[in-house]
Amino acid sequence: MKAKVLVLTLLTLSAVPAIGMAEDVVYLSFQDTVAAATAAGKLDGSVKFYLEGNQPAGKVDVVNNNVVTNKKTNAFGKSSQESCSWALQSALITLQDAAKQAGANAVVDIQSYYKKQVHSDPKNYECHKGSLMSGVALRGKLAKVH
Repeated sequence: MKAKVLVLTLLTLSAVPAIGMAEDVVYLSFQDTVAAATAAGKLDGSVKFYLEGNQPAGKVDVVNNNVVTNKKTNAFGKSSQESCSWALQSALITLQDAAKQAGANAVVDIQSYYKKQVHSDPKNYECHKGSLMSGVALRGKLAKVH
């Protein structure tokens, strides 16, 4: 009897990681999250963010041609919108800090870069939402816009 319980317990526990690793790819509005993060004071507005396909007005001088961030957050019991927005906000804070350190005031040509796979969209970012974790990875260029 104890052997049966042990086998059932091991089988159940071995299935848990597979459940936690299942993930959906969702595409959500980039600007909505940027606006929410700015309104909440998480972004200070000194650095502007432009997805690839959108360019700022003015002259763009690239300071760093390749900056990457990869952020994950707890997704348990949260909607895709909620957990993915949180992960994107964390990524944007990292990019804002990198831009400030480099003397830049913008991050341009931002692409989704999950597991080094490029996804370009001028309006939406890519988020991988699992039952336990959500993740957003971005790649872009730090720039001074004049």
